[in-house]
Amino acid sequence: MKRLLPFLLMPTAAFAHVGEHGHGSAFAQGWTHPLGGMDHVLAMVAVGLWAATAADKRGVWALPLAFVGAMVLGGVLGAMGIPLPAVEPMILASSIILGLAVALALRPSLGFALPIVAAFGLFHGHAHGAEGPAAGLAAYAVGFVLATSALHLAGIALGKLGASRVLGAATAAAGVALAVMP
Repeated sequence: MKRLLPFLLMPTAAFAHVGEHGHGSAFAQGWTHPLGGMDHVLAMVAVGLWAATAADKRGVWALPLAFVGAMVLGGVLGAMGIPLPAVEPMILASSIILGLAVALALRPSLGFALPIVAAFGLFHGHAHGAEGPAAGLAAYAVGFVLATSALHLAGIALGKLGASRVLGAATAAAGVALAVMP
């Protein structure tokens, strides 16, 4: 975690030359994609926060793994050009809903929480895959999986510090702000 923290705190402006415009390696593009969008960052940290506060201690790993697994599937669908409805609204909804779940200290069973987290992961992955490079897709996928996992780990670490409810409320509020911004 200590080795990943500097990268998590690094402004995404430092990555301005990679990602969006097809510059840099496929891995770098994959790494910067989740970090370059506040909607992705909010939802992925919220998954970690919710995992850290899950009633079932297996949730600390199960929720992030469900998200990442479904995200990879969504990435494949997006890269193949298979459409999903309402991808961007679902990505925004994920930060709001996951933030609220954390803020309200909801601790449902894993049987209830895992499909929710996986569904959101599917939509995030679709966005990653649809916007990925034509060449180097495997390296791109490794980049976005590692960046997502780092954001989940940051959420887990923050959740273990005890400020989950406040951070969850801030996440939901930021998600609403993103949804209503022109």
